[in-house]
Amino acid sequence: MVREDKTARQLYEAVKANPARARFGFGSKAAVVNIDFQQAYTRPDLFPKSAYVTDPDQIAHVNRISTLARARGMPVIWTRVMYKPDGGDAGVWGTRTDTPDSLQNIKQNSDRHAFDPRVEIDAAVDLVFDKRMPSAFFESPLQSYLVWHKVDTVILTGGSTSGCVRASAVESLSRGYRTIVPEQCVADKHESYHFANLTDLQLKYADVVDVEEAAAWLRE
Repeated sequence: MVREDKTARQLYEAVKANPARARFGFGSKAAVVNIDFQQAYTRPDLFPKSAYVTDPDQIAHVNRISTLARARGMPVIWTRVMYKPDGGDAGVWGTRTDTPDSLQNIKQNSDRHAFDPRVEIDAAVDLVFDKRMPSAFFESPLQSYLVWHKVDTVILTGGSTSGCVRASAVESLSRGYRTIVPEQCVADKHESYHFANLTDLQLKYADVVDVEEAAAWLRE
């Protein structure tokens, strides 16, 4: 194991600057999967213990690439975390803490479950569903939806970078999708977790790209 006094951000920037790194690239049809843009995770003004902001323009970027995807007839998907009243469907994941801020205490139609009012969801065409585990694929309609729409590329946004985004990226790759993570469109609680996981995603599971690159591809 290499040991050195570099921050997670510095390590990420070094990997990002490596021009010899092979890329998966975009395929022929993408879906934009926007993970957990709910107030529990996007509104530090309301929920400072669970919410986080990395790029202040994250939601604006996500709205823009979602709009571009719709304009090309490509699917846009939004997920949220939610549990039944006793939290029993959180499984072992819900056993580590039990406070008002705990994961399993996000209830349907609560303020923590509500989408951030800044996100622009087109209810007529977008797929919206609740999930209970980190990956957007786990026990959800996502896989069958992507197959029906003949998608070969998954563009992931949301949070957290180290949690649900990473889990979804690993499963996306495992299911054979070219996986793209626009850097400005994902967020985490601490920059160390954020950049360490961007590094790992870039090295193994996804292409971490500038949001402008994703937007340009969607415009082509």
